[in-house]
Amino acid sequence: MSLTQTEKQEIFSQYQTHDTDTGSAEVQVAMLTERINRLSMHLRSNKKDYSSQRGLMKMISQRKSLLGYIRKRSEEDYRNLITRLGIRG
Repeated sequence: MSLTQTEKQEIFSQYQTHDTDTGSAEVQVAMLTERINRLSMHLRSNKKDYSSQRGLMKMISQRKSLLGYIRKRSEEDYRNLITRLGIRG
């Protein structure tokens, strides 16, 4: 369920704003989205894994907070990010 180093590097290269960016809000949202997608797949086959469900809800809440921050900062960046990630219909 965790991301390997190479998968993290791919996400960094796609969403970073400069060469050494590994912690901007955009990168954090992209990492959380990937982890949420993986955990959702796990929970489809393990419906009674309640501790993982709780972790999923915490990750979704954290992503929602970060997206709110990005939206306040720049509406255009927010729209671009959610379309690139394929979230929020």
